Amino acid sequence: MKLARIQTATGPRVVAISADGKNYCQTFKNGAAYEGDMESLISEFVAGAKLTNPPADADWKALDGTKLLAPLSPRRNVFCVGKNYHEHAREFQQSGFDSSSKDGEHAPPYPVIFTKAPTSIIADGEAVDAHRQITSQLDYEAELAIVIGKAGKAISKANAWQHIFGYTIVNDVTARDLQQQHRQWFLGKSIDTFCPMGPWIATADAVDAANLTIQCRVNGELRQDANTADLIFDIPTLIETLSAAMELRPGDVIATGTPAGVGLGFKPPKFLQPGDVMAVSIEGIGTLTNRVV
Repeated sequence: MKLARIQTATGPRVVAISADGKNYCQTFKNGAAYEGDMESLISEFVAGAKLTNPPADADWKALDGTKLLAPLSPRRNVFCVGKNYHEHAREFQQSGFDSSSKDGEHAPPYPVIFTKAPTSIIADGEAVDAHRQITSQLDYEAELAIVIGKAGKAISKANAWQHIFGYTIVNDVTARDLQQQHRQWFLGKSIDTFCPMGPWIATADAVDAANLTIQCRVNGELRQDANTADLIFDIPTLIETLSAAMELRPGDVIATGTPAGVGLGFKPPKFLQPGDVMAVSIEGIGTLTNRVV
């Protein structure tokens, strides 16, 4: 099932999305119409509530022209993983922008964890501000993101899948010059509008997250094309690593890393410019599209 948040005259509403991504209708829980928010739905689902398919006579409406919101408003920073595909780790290390790796190191020995401020989150279709006054090296990063359902600490790899509610898409937009200058990643990645997320959440039973094609196109040009099977540290490892240090909570988002093909990996680099359109697609979820302004 795919779940989205839309803006209505009475405020945000959680809706079900059709398989083709073109229509929406009321969400149903335990067979009745659901009126709460996404965070509450996740918590209630984990507590035993059952999401149910819309009835045959459900009032489906065209999604075109409807204002999509980011599928979540996380209460905490978005957890992110750096250098988690071999080819991207190599292109980043060779680019001269990576101040975190040791000489000759392509793949990190442990997951590289950082965060993005929740204030950086925007929805599918919203504009990414180029912030030309502070950066001239704007880049994109297509990523599969985990949405935590069941809370837990010290979660084992064997049990990790049980803690996942679903998956969405994150574009980890990055100011490479700030990332390099400050020798850490938070500032260059947490600028307002630098975390496009969406267009919706696919529930965990709807996709095989260990084997998904992930692609990014800029102005129609295919830049990134990989599979989540190529992750250096797989999803259970990431959940085990994070939960060893802190309790993961319902609604937490973990962006799992980006594959090769980011702008800094080209010679010369292909950094984003105002007017560029980024489209991140992940098999079984959908496409997240944002324009740089």
